[in-house]
Amino acid sequence: MSHCQKNCLHCTGKYCVSKVYIFSTLKEEAFKKISEIIVTRKYKKGQVLFFEGDVEDKLYIVNKGKIKVYRYNKEGREQILYILSDGEFIGDMSLLKKGNFQFNAEALEDTYICTISKDDFDTIITKNPEITLKIMEVLHDRLMDLENLVQNLSTKDVEVRIASMLKTFAEDYGVKNEKGIMIELPLNREEMANYIGVTRETISRKLTALQDEDIIELIGNKKLIIKDLDYIED
Repeated sequence: MSHCQKNCLHCTGKYCVSKVYIFSTLKEEAFKKISEIIVTRKYKKGQVLFFEGDVEDKLYIVNKGKIKVYRYNKEGREQILYILSDGEFIGDMSLLKKGNFQFNAEALEDTYICTISKDDFDTIITKNPEITLKIMEVLHDRLMDLENLVQNLSTKDVEVRIASMLKTFAEDYGVKNEKGIMIELPLNREEMANYIGVTRETISRKLTALQDEDIIELIGNKKLIIKDLDYIED
């Protein structure tokens, strides 16, 4: 483990920048300048980074940890839009045009966040215009993810929603072992229910049923193993 991973608040910002896709083509000089202007802060589990309606005037980069990005639906229930982990970021729309956040963000665990103000980023983009293309690529992927989410929520088949969620978790957090794919779950049962638009009781009942069918193996509330890999195949 690097010094930065152990002491994130004391990083120069270089460790943050090295993880971020939109900075991947930068030369060393630009890389160094961005590292020098980054501000790092620790958010405790459950602490909100920003609320819907707050001014979107900076880029938030996850250095270490996880955050959820969410809105409230018409019924007042939380709807999770994204889960972001190391190297991922939010606030990218502010880099193109200053506005207001259309969602909330909250730390799922103790998380270290690096931020870059829009004013600082405008200067960087002027000298490194290729970053804009990278931002557009990320925005495209986010839109595709949202389309998939809407499509999954529109189906009344709860099993399909759960399979899609577990497939996403397997791709993002899964590690293959002798039993199948081990997943450290980024969400608790309540959050998983919110993610796919069902009740907590439903998600718990369905996961137990999948275990009874030997499709998955539940390991406490934090982990599970997908034993039948055909279950998450398209």
